[in-house]
Formats: sequence, C-alpha cells, structure tokens
Amino acid sequence: MMKIGFIGLGNMGAPMAKNLAAAGHEVTGYDTADISVEGVAKAAAMEDAVRGQEVVITMLPNGQIVRRVHEAIIRAADPETLIIDCSTIDIESARAVHDMAAEPGLLSLDAPVSGGTGGAAAGTLTFMVGGSDAAFAKGKPLFEIMGRKAVHCGAAGNGQAAKICNNMILGISMIGVCEAFHLADRIGLTRQAMFDVASTSSGSCWSLNTYCPAPGVGPDSPSDHDYKPGFAAELMLKDLDLSQTAAEKNGAATELGRHARDIYKAFVDGGGEGKDFSAILAKLEQG
Repeated sequence: MMKIGFIGLGNMGAPMAKNLAAAGHEVTGYDTADISVEGVAKAAAMEDAVRGQEVVITMLPNGQIVRRVHEAIIRAADPETLIIDCSTIDIESARAVHDMAAEPGLLSLDAPVSGGTGGAAAGTLTFMVGGSDAAFAKGKPLFEIMGRKAVHCGAAGNGQAAKICNNMILGISMIGVCEAFHLADRIGLTRQAMFDVASTSSGSCWSLNTYCPAPGVGPDSPSDHDYKPGFAAELMLKDLDLSQTAAEKNGAATELGRHARDIYKAFVDGGGEGKDFSAILAKLEQG
C-alpha cells in the first residue's frame, strides 16, 4: 500500500483516484471544485493532499496551471516523493516542472494518458511516460492499476511528446473516416457496407474500427449516444494546438496536422463544444 495524493478530480482524475483507492492504496484527493470521490479522503487544502505522501499525482487543464500547482506541491512534499503529472500540456511546461522537482531531489514523471473517460473508469488507460528509470519503476505499479499499458518514452517531456504525436494521428484519421462516410452517403453506398469493407481492408484504423463516428455501425461508441463525449472536441483541439506549437518551434512540416487543427477549431467555435470529437460527421451532414 502506498500513500497517494491526487490533485485534480475532474472527469479523468476522479475515476483514476477511485481505482487507486479500490486497489487498497490510501488516497487523499483535492480539487478546487470540492469534489468527493468514493474511497478517497478529501483534503481541505492542496498542501494537505501533499504532505506525508509517497506519490502525488496531478490531472490538470493546462501548462500554466500545472506550473503553478507544482510550485506549491514541491514546497510541501516530503523528500523522495514521486510526482506524476498526468495532464496533457506543452512540452516546455512539462520539462520545466521536471527541473523544478529535481532541485530539492524529488522524482518526477510526465505521464499523459490516452483512453478518455471510459478508459479512466475501466482502468484501461495507456500512459505515455517521460522521466528517469528510477521514477518510472516507482510509478509503474500505479500505472498498472489505472491503465493497461505504460510506455516509458524516455527523458523528461517525452511523455507529452508522444501524446501530441499520437493525438495528431487520431485527429487526422477521424476527419478522414468522417469524410469517407459523408462521401459514401452522397454516392449511394450504405454506411454498413462502407464499414464492412474499410474496417477489414486498407482503410482500417482505430477511428473506424473501435470508435466509429457513424451511429449504429461498428462497436458501441459516442456516436450511438448523440455524440456525448468520450473525448470532447475541444480537448482534441487543445491537443492539436499543442502539436502545432511543437511543430512550429521545431521546424516540423505537419500540414495535415495544421489542417486538422483548423477543422476542429471551426467545429468547436461553430457549436461543437461539448460534443464528442467524432461528431465531425454530424457537422458534415449539416453542410
């Protein structure tokens, strides 16, 4: 059993903390929204979720908040505490947080996740992890509770690097699948026939086979529930913004990534906020 502090108990953080508590760990949580989670002790202040803990996990909205919160965590943390940030943020902020933690000798990992709220609840997330071998070894047993796979991607910040590259692929592929269904509609091919062919041939991909954007086709997905988000369109836009910021800073040519970002920005600004990112298909249907 470990003593774990968990800061950020939103749609992702709450089920992750709950799974750790259900596995027998002593978890103390804190969120500015005063959220209660089954099995998790509620801290009155953020520092109360940090002091005396062996591990502190954060799941926060953006890099600016992560930097500010981690400054407070590092001041309150016991020596040799492992800090794991599971937020999806810019690479520069992730590496800055690692540097902050290293000064007093704390272990740290950047460990963004893939799998959405469903994966968080089911404990089937994938963790993309950056940091030292020693830090990863200490954090791995917790990743195995919260997820089904943890990949050590290398040095500080490499977890975030892997996340933005992965989600750039996801954003691009989902748009391609949605456009293919839209074209199929217009030329008289049924969605079921399109799925049956493409899912077992060269068009096969996760966005089609596992998370099909067409209602009533393929496995159950958000499209079957009026696009209630498993992964919200505004979160996809956030990740595509991060990928394009990294591309511009590093001179990488990512034309499709940029175009996908622009499509999702138009979708979110045009009323898509709060919908699943696969609802691009519904937008195409509207014209």
